[in-house]
Amino acid sequence: MCAQQKPHYTQYILNQYIINPAITGIENYMDIKASHRHQWVGLQDAPITTYLTVHAPLGKKDYRTSSTSYRVPGQNPRGKSYWEDYTAAEPHHGAGLQIINDRTGPLSRFAAYATYAYHIGISPKTSLAAGFGAGFTNLSLNTSKLDFIYVPVDPAVYNSGIINTIKPDFNAGLYLYSADFFVGLSAQQIIPQKVAFSDYNVKTTEGKFVPHLFATAGYRLLIGEDFNLTPSVMVKYINPVPTQVDINAKLQYQDLAWIGGSYRTGEGFAGMLGINISNTINVGYSYDYTTSSLNTVSKGTHEILIGFLLGNKYADWCPKNVW
Repeated sequence: MCAQQKPHYTQYILNQYIINPAITGIENYMDIKASHRHQWVGLQDAPITTYLTVHAPLGKKDYRTSSTSYRVPGQNPRGKSYWEDYTAAEPHHGAGLQIINDRTGPLSRFAAYATYAYHIGISPKTSLAAGFGAGFTNLSLNTSKLDFIYVPVDPAVYNSGIINTIKPDFNAGLYLYSADFFVGLSAQQIIPQKVAFSDYNVKTTEGKFVPHLFATAGYRLLIGEDFNLTPSVMVKYINPVPTQVDINAKLQYQDLAWIGGSYRTGEGFAGMLGINISNTINVGYSYDYTTSSLNTVSKGTHEILIGFLLGNKYADWCPKNVW
């Protein structure tokens, strides 16, 4: 239990809320996202992750039109007018919910969190948000999938079924954002906790949940009048696992479609693409190619993300504050 315990997300750049609760309520509408990720296709019992996130602003008073509202034919909502019109957030709260199900081999992990954040402008075009999440994690062990070839075990072990352990879980984060850049810092599994499974004669080796630290940063560049390029980076620290770095680039055409690529140290490369179908629905897809020894048995990793914008009264086709 000392390796990476939280799932990987290739398209986290499209939903940073999944790693940082400070994003809660950052936009003018309710943001709903559902994702399904099948990692290392072709490898038996490889990780499969599904999640649903929902968050919305509370008491936000800056509901108004902006360059991203009510698309004007021939104009790019992400063009020069975006930078000219952008203003920092009025002080407001946000509330949200995260539900995550992750399965790898005999282990299944179900987690749910309620999140809260507070946003405030600290300059005419820069805002700061602080947030936290509180919930629980249910870790399940399917003993029928354990292999005892080299260890004599009472037959009762094989019939123990699924053993569960439930633990409280907490996360927190900070997020600094403007029209040009974002910088985020977040922590998951803040409180280390011991984990053990026991069911009469069955007991696994004791492990523990360890904190996961994430640092993210990105900068947006306008290319011509129709394209935005956003290079970004994420640094992930989990003791005692080696620090992992994701280097990403996303190219967006107006507020309609995007393509991107990333490199994850020790893992490999990924490509993604997506489209805003309307001002209510958007879809993203990514494919990861691993460069580790797993590529001899893996056919890559597929991840799909579907987003819904509810209460989008100003008809934004793309977010104002997250990219």
